[in-house]
Amino acid sequence: MVSEEIEVLVVGAGQAGVAMSEHLMGHGVPHLVVERHRVAERWRSERWDSLVANGPAWHDRFPGLEIADLDPDSFASKDQVADYLVAYAEKCRAPIRCGVEVTAVRKNVGRAGFRVETSDGPIDARYVVAATGAFQRPVIPALVPDDAGLVQIHSSSYRNPQQLPAGAVLVVGAGSSGVQIADELRASGRQVHLSVGPHDRPPRRYRGRDFVWWLGVLGKWEAATPPRGAEHVTIAVSGAHGGHTVDFRALAADGIELVGRAVSFADGRIRFATDLAANVANGDANYLSLLAEADAYVERNGLDLPEEAAAHVLGPDPECVTDPVLELDLAGAGITSIVWATGFAADYGWLQVDAFDENGRPEHRRGVSSEPGVYFLGLPWQSRRGSSFIWGVWHDAKYLADQIVIQRGYAAYAADAGPAATGYVAVAGIEDAARLSGTVALGTESTR
Repeated sequence: MVSEEIEVLVVGAGQAGVAMSEHLMGHGVPHLVVERHRVAERWRSERWDSLVANGPAWHDRFPGLEIADLDPDSFASKDQVADYLVAYAEKCRAPIRCGVEVTAVRKNVGRAGFRVETSDGPIDARYVVAATGAFQRPVIPALVPDDAGLVQIHSSSYRNPQQLPAGAVLVVGAGSSGVQIADELRASGRQVHLSVGPHDRPPRRYRGRDFVWWLGVLGKWEAATPPRGAEHVTIAVSGAHGGHTVDFRALAADGIELVGRAVSFADGRIRFATDLAANVANGDANYLSLLAEADAYVERNGLDLPEEAAAHVLGPDPECVTDPVLELDLAGAGITSIVWATGFAADYGWLQVDAFDENGRPEHRRGVSSEPGVYFLGLPWQSRRGSSFIWGVWHDAKYLADQIVIQRGYAAYAADAGPAATGYVAVAGIEDAARLSGTVALGTESTR
């Protein structure tokens, strides 16, 4: 079968793929974006019905377009986010081909580039950008067996309370997803148990500004690596109900039973770690630390922002924290279903190149893979704390597009056997791209 040829193939048309296409278009780089479903499919079909973005509309977007018909300080629904990404792709005239699944990417032998096998036929690409992100395969710990007589679903499959059988629910995981799902289930009249692990707990708003603003002015979005031991710590923050600070004490007062991390299961009983109080206390410390840094910033810069003394008052721990349940008979507690809000794992089985470590994690520097010609986009902490957010992925995509332009310049020079003047044009292009990317080090792929 004759293969299609393309300079850059971008796999995935979510926020990462759309952002990548915009920057490649800006450089005039021929490319194609392939998507096995629709643009922004995960926002449409792998989120619960009432989900809204965790950041306000003025912040959780690309620079070139505002979210239509939405107040900048409000929070977009999942469908509004998906519609926004479609509109952005159309605005940029991104060359996206939907309904195409990539099944294998292999390095060519004896020539540059990669052979890409797809459901629509083979494609030869000089460069490949894996823009599928890291949230691909839902993770459910092998804790409660399938034959335990319970409905068990991942948060990506949860839609609404009516989806679950009558009875109490155990929600495992207290990041943004777990907290919002537990709150929704409790509001529907369910008895809910929420398993709380380590987490950061920023204020939704403080002194009149959203927490995303505070993280910005305090330089925290630009942190290059997570604090030691906090690589997998989730952020407990919510855009639901117009946006509010996640308060585990308030959740307990509303009737949600807080428990520690789920650690084992036997004979119909699930056991929890003794870490609930510590997890809540560490989340409180994170919250209070941010308030203190914000106060110092206000004073240092002479800002006229209203004081919020009450925000520093936490109140006593509820009984479920001071005297936690360490073991729960699921049937005795009337629990008929478990919602696992336990995150995702990457799935790059289709990317059959030397770009992964012994644990299957991408080996890269700011998305530039250890396999020359392969790039990753949409990874958590790819270049900074904000990398996996809509606005953050846009900036990472810009960097990768610049790197591709640099490499194209080298390839054009090496392929030309003509006068030196032609080579000069290629090198000039390299220097131009380096200037755009803010780097003076050329050949980043070959000098690692």
